[in-house]
Amino acid sequence: MDSLDEIVLTGLTVFGRHGVYEHEREDGQEFTIDLHLRLSLEQAASTDDVADTVHYGELAEKVAAVVAGDPVNLIETLAERIAAVGLEDPRVQDVTVTVHKPHAPIALSFADVAVTVHRTRTPDTLEDITA
Repeated sequence: MDSLDEIVLTGLTVFGRHGVYEHEREDGQEFTIDLHLRLSLEQAASTDDVADTVHYGELAEKVAAVVAGDPVNLIETLAERIAAVGLEDPRVQDVTVTVHKPHAPIALSFADVAVTVHRTRTPDTLEDITA
């Protein structure tokens, strides 16, 4: 693999019930996800076949299912779960996930709260994902 390219999915907005406070879990809110996958896209560019790349529509569906799924207290945990989804495809070498929580329960005026995690494939990445 000579170089790494990127597939970028930004602004995926999904309703979820994550947060430390009970009202966050009861009422829910929208979360916005940005995802960067790094992998070689040379083969996909050469074959022009979606089978040779990460299908970003399917990726978006999987990420949305995580956000809409089981509640967690912290967006750090949510970001980690989404990163694991990004690394499910063995061609992906690393992933950056940002989870935005623009309606976080903060009593001051603010535009956004976000957490970003960076994860790189390691020899045990697949084992960690399937555990």
